[in-house]
Amino acid sequence: MSGTNELAQATLGAGCFWCVEAVFQELAGVKEVVPGYTGGHVPSPTYEQVCSGTTGHAEVARITYDPARISFADLLEVFWRTHDPTTLNRQGADVGTQYRSVIFPHTGEQRRVAEEMKAALDASGAFPAPIVTSLEPLGAFHPAESYHHDYYARNGSQGYCAYVIAPKLEKFRKAFADRLKPSGDEAAG
Repeated sequence: MSGTNELAQATLGAGCFWCVEAVFQELAGVKEVVPGYTGGHVPSPTYEQVCSGTTGHAEVARITYDPARISFADLLEVFWRTHDPTTLNRQGADVGTQYRSVIFPHTGEQRRVAEEMKAALDASGAFPAPIVTSLEPLGAFHPAESYHHDYYARNGSQGYCAYVIAPKLEKFRKAFADRLKPSGDEAAG
């Protein structure tokens, strides 16, 4: 029994939401990861509209987690280390504002933690260039179309999954081995 802990949410953009979803689904304490769009001006955007780069939306993952098991700072540690926060509107071959490195804080505390971590990482020289990750107001969240959900799990042999997501997941699993859900235990969140 997990008690009466309230769950919290975080919304993060770090390039293609298929990658972000695949990484965060494996973290202990994470209950659900939903790919979607936020930060734009078009109501109910479609994937095709967001991909055009004209809606202002970012591809994001809305992460529901148990703060008694994993903190927002822990989520951000994974976020910083699993993408390049120094490239503006780009992650690898994915280019455009929809792939920006962005944090959409749900609370003032999340904003404070994100600002402090970003400043500390920049000051430490952890990255070879300044961090360009933006902190933007959380607007309406639009879940992505159903075929984007659990994309890597359902399409692991597809080219993008095999050549982009799989290597990223392998690095992530090595770096955060002590924070992963037990193998095969989707509900362990």
